[in-house]
Order: sequence, then C-alpha cells, then structure tokens
Amino acid sequence: MSWRNNRILSAINGSNPMLIKELKGGNVVFGDVQFLPGYCVLLPKREVSSLNDLSLEERTQFLQDMSVVGDAIINVCNPSRINYDILGNTDKFLHAHIFPRYNWESEERKKMPVWLYDQSNWFDKETAYNSEKHDSMKNAILKYLDKSY
Repeated sequence: MSWRNNRILSAINGSNPMLIKELKGGNVVFGDVQFLPGYCVLLPKREVSSLNDLSLEERTQFLQDMSVVGDAIINVCNPSRINYDILGNTDKFLHAHIFPRYNWESEERKKMPVWLYDQSNWFDKETAYNSEKHDSMKNAILKYLDKSY
C-alpha cells in the first residue's frame, strides 16, 4: 500500500516521506505541492472523520499543534499571514491545512481562499515537493519545532 493511500497511518508508522515531526496532538507533514512555500498539513494521531470525533483534550492539543506549526512556518518562510483550514469535504478524515500567504500573491488571490487558485497548482511538477528544492525549508521547520515545542 502506498503511503498516499493512508496518510495518517503512514505518518504514524514512519513510512510517510513527507513527515516532519510527531507532535503531542498530531503529525505534521510537508505539503505535496509548494506553490505557497512552507505549506504543511497536520494529521491526527488516530483516524477520525472530524475534529468533533476527538475528545476535548485531544481537540485542544490538535488545535494547539496546528497553531505552533503556523509559528514555525512564520519563522522559516516569513509570510504575510497564515491561513488554517479544516474541511473534510473531499478527504473524509481529519486533517488541517496550514497555508502561508504572501505579499507577492496577486491582490485578487490574497483575499480568497487557497482553494480558488487554479486546480493546476495542485498538480504542477514545478511546485511539487522536490527534496533538492524543498528539504532545506522542511528541515528548518523541523528545527524550529524541535527547538520550540
């Protein structure tokens, strides 16, 4: 089974190559695409369909971890802001998207959710994760999380 078929289990068992670090409430992984450099996803420590399926304690820790990943991205990538997104409309498992937003984005894009970018961005080979291009950023995020959390 490919790690992409079960991202949560593959993060838990260490076979997800996008894994950055296990945190108290989840596992942070680097985004498959980096058209917004530093994009990460937080996966829960167990498979659930929504945030509300976690206990209050687990929920609190997951959301705290999500914000700390945002801190790491701010520290490493210097975006203008961070957008946090928990949807579950397509992938029916809990996961939180952590998107850096940048001043270099067009004015029109800055005001809109990331999902309104052209769909080609999600499959563009130029911005797809590439260890040579992206590992220094991924490792800097890890270093921040190791130091701060």
